[in-house]
Amino acid sequence: MSSSDIFIGETIGTAILILLGGGVCAAVTLKASKARNAGWLAITFGWGFAVLTAVYTSAPLSGAHLNPAVTLAIAIKDGDWGNVPTYWAGQVLGAMIGAALVWVAYYGQFHAHLTDREIVGGPGAQATAAKAVEAQEKGAGPVLGIFSTGPEIRNAVQNLATEIVGTVVLVLAVLTQGLNDAGNGLGTLGALVTSLVVVSIGLSLGGPTGYAINPARDLGPRIVHALLPLPNKGGSDWGYAWVPVVGPLIGGAIAAGIYNVAFA
Repeated sequence: MSSSDIFIGETIGTAILILLGGGVCAAVTLKASKARNAGWLAITFGWGFAVLTAVYTSAPLSGAHLNPAVTLAIAIKDGDWGNVPTYWAGQVLGAMIGAALVWVAYYGQFHAHLTDREIVGGPGAQATAAKAVEAQEKGAGPVLGIFSTGPEIRNAVQNLATEIVGTVVLVLAVLTQGLNDAGNGLGTLGALVTSLVVVSIGLSLGGPTGYAINPARDLGPRIVHALLPLPNKGGSDWGYAWVPVVGPLIGGAIAAGIYNVAFA
């Protein structure tokens, strides 16, 4: 795979991942959406199918890492670090593009949601506004969860541990079951396995932090949230932003170490 193929493949694949994954979060969250309040099952399966679609689309070009933690783990496994910056650059750029496309697709719903007094507070607002105000006081605006993750209980040690554990499960599944014959990316069957693992992680381990398990998936959309001209959008919670970046990278490295010791 050439550097240009890797960059293009990771950009396209991660954009699709975030478009569909962030899209299901928008569908469930925003007031004028037909899927409003569809719940956690819809979100977890939406993200699983997003992974499946993104991997099948980008695998022929880049091997469909779509996640800096997966790229790091494969580099540790193989000892080949040459393409790591190219993978990471494509992943972050793709995540930003995907997040921007979610905004485009739900433009009217974002405006309606963020100008609703029951969501953002103000005269005539009902009790439901209290949660939004509380979230904004903690640094997270009322639609930040569409773009990036946040903890239900803000405890840095626990939040970091949750992201590490979830990422170890994901990356071990990729390394043991998901790789193609060349061992440098996800294969056809591996895409299905990985998407089901993502659903499982979401159902079992997603409750505490929203299971970023992917630094680009969280960082790229958080940057877009900070840049978009959304009314009453609140903060982007940069005080928490390091957790879904550092945690998955640590988890990926641990998973690669386990693989090299137990499976290689």
